Amino acid sequence: MNPQLTRVARVAMALIVALIVATTYWQTWARPGLAARQDNEIQRVREFEIRRGLILAPGRVLARNEPRKRGDKTYYFRRYPQGALTAHVVGYSTISRSRAGLEKSLNGELTGTNRELSDLVDQQLDRLSGKPIVGDTVVTTLDLHAQRVALDALGRNCGAVVALDPRSGKVLVMASAPSYNPNLVESRFGEISKITADCRPAAPLVNRATQGLYAPGSTFKVVTASAALESNRFTPESTFYDPGYCTVYGKRVNNFDTEAPFGNLTLAQGLQHSVNSVFCNIGKALGAKRILDQAKKFGFYERPPLETPDSERYPSGLYRNHELWYPKRDSDVDAGRMAFGQERMLVTPLQMAMVAGGIGNAGIVMRPWVVEKVVSPQGKTVSRTRRERLSRAVGPVHAREIEDMMVSVVQAGTGTAAQIPGFRVGGKTGTAETGRDGVNTTWFIAFAGREGSRPQVAVAVALENQSLTGGVTAAPIAKQVMEAILRPAANP
Repeated sequence: MNPQLTRVARVAMALIVALIVATTYWQTWARPGLAARQDNEIQRVREFEIRRGLILAPGRVLARNEPRKRGDKTYYFRRYPQGALTAHVVGYSTISRSRAGLEKSLNGELTGTNRELSDLVDQQLDRLSGKPIVGDTVVTTLDLHAQRVALDALGRNCGAVVALDPRSGKVLVMASAPSYNPNLVESRFGEISKITADCRPAAPLVNRATQGLYAPGSTFKVVTASAALESNRFTPESTFYDPGYCTVYGKRVNNFDTEAPFGNLTLAQGLQHSVNSVFCNIGKALGAKRILDQAKKFGFYERPPLETPDSERYPSGLYRNHELWYPKRDSDVDAGRMAFGQERMLVTPLQMAMVAGGIGNAGIVMRPWVVEKVVSPQGKTVSRTRRERLSRAVGPVHAREIEDMMVSVVQAGTGTAAQIPGFRVGGKTGTAETGRDGVNTTWFIAFAGREGSRPQVAVAVALENQSLTGGVTAAPIAKQVMEAILRPAANP
């Protein structure tokens, strides 16, 4: 061949390769970064030419596409058949208001941009031939029957329910109330802003299960009891004298809901009847930092690992000036009050479900996860979540002792409303003061399973603006959700 023609051919080939590489880069690897820029309207509109993958729960579609023709182009807009039922987990994908939930955090999978090189090449060939790019399908772990039970039980309350399988970390329920219909976000957002509930602001877009930070009240006594036993300074039979109050920094802190003293009692009885003075004295004996270090073993002071966006998950721990805070000295914290879940301790329902699950799972906390697998348009499983141990929070002997104490709470203590015939249920009530007279945040955390086997479910319920106790308000909701999981019915 003529040398000049050879050089021209080589230059032409190099230009073609450069064009292919540049096109592939900007339309594949760079796509997530471009899509994340809120000011890039053109890029966001272009993404709606992609047929996003479905989001599923077992037997149900949670997010699908609705094609619409605009001239010679087809755009795919999202529809959410389950409406408010799974809004906070699934989120939304819109042009005008960007994304939330799994639609945001798994955008790369749902748009097919997180694929292998060979798949990306095939994808670009499809685009050049006029075929739409099809994203991967995301399959979640949600139990829609139990999810419906949780949302219905929350009613007009502001609060959340989280239920997971403590043996694997699989999230079965993540309900936040009030919820919202994600189908309204794109063009009827004003209707969402008008949602009301028994709190102000109602804030329906907030996922209270992972973003709601509440004083845990007496549910935190499970963490304090863990620290007490792990220190080897206390046993379930350690004795205390309860005069009806505890004195911290020269001030009297009464037992909640009664000033009548229990007199002599054990640590196990202190948890069963939720006696503040017992845990107040344990807190003073151990110091704040030892209890906080125990809390860290359950996952406190870290953003809980989950597939939802980082911005939609908050860490639990002590907060000061609206920021997570770990004290330099024990004297910086009122350890007596912190030990029974007050002071500046703030937690999410997801974190407290992890606490209950860790105790029920012989002291091992499993990493929570809500995505079962990702499947390609050809039906190939691209990735599958495997259970993963997050930490050992408590030794197995001490975990069993706390488990037995929590069972006594449900059998003959403050949590009898959570009893489920035929199942072994352990729980802990919580009633946290909010600083407003007669207005509390109420809690119930629990685990349940068949006698003689590991618990199949762990749950946390948190309710805002309550005048009664956690045993009266939150425990019945926990019971309903656990029953829905333990005695499965057809999905709605």
